[in-house]
Amino acid sequence: MKNVRIWFTKEKECKYISHLDLNRCMLRAVRRAQLPIWYTEGFNPHPFVTFPLPISLGIAGKRECMDVRIIDDSYDITLIAEAMNKYLPEGIRVFDATYPQYDPKYICFASYYAEIEVDGMTALQLQDEIKKLCMLDKLTILKKSKAGMKEVDMLPYVKEMALGILGDVCTVSVTLPAGNTKNIGLPLLFKAIENHLNAEINYNIIKLDMFTESMEQFK
Repeated sequence: MKNVRIWFTKEKECKYISHLDLNRCMLRAVRRAQLPIWYTEGFNPHPFVTFPLPISLGIAGKRECMDVRIIDDSYDITLIAEAMNKYLPEGIRVFDATYPQYDPKYICFASYYAEIEVDGMTALQLQDEIKKLCMLDKLTILKKSKAGMKEVDMLPYVKEMALGILGDVCTVSVTLPAGNTKNIGLPLLFKAIENHLNAEINYNIIKLDMFTESMEQFK
């Protein structure tokens, strides 16, 4: 038996598939592709599949992954992408299958790219306003936690950020905490910016990659 990490994209209309439906979609492709994966034991056996860092509804992903266990040690994992893609919708494409180098617990950061707009504000004006907010002492927002709602300062969580202009939109490239210990989604950062600007941000977000604490690519 061997652990295998399957890498895939989640784009186009498929970014609106919930994590539960994504799980069903991938399991269906695994079954139809007849991958020799391990099933849990017990009264109701089911395929052992885990997703190290699922993305939120509405966010596209360029480098998503799921972990499975292959029971046939002689099985060639380079066949997985072609086998599964026959049974996946256009917006979900498996592009690689590898042997895991890191346990999911070592995921500490995720990088994102977003294109954003605010009605009545040019891309340059929006860029300037965000730059001003980043220079404040605090950029707070109320965040739901197990203990209830609490005020969170977003600025310390922004590891890296770069702003740009692409046509009529402002672009944001940012790296934020991710994983089991700390997980700050980009929509939460945009919500904090919205509150301070008193304006709604229209955004399109793509999760690009995942990293360890030392900013090594998660593999």
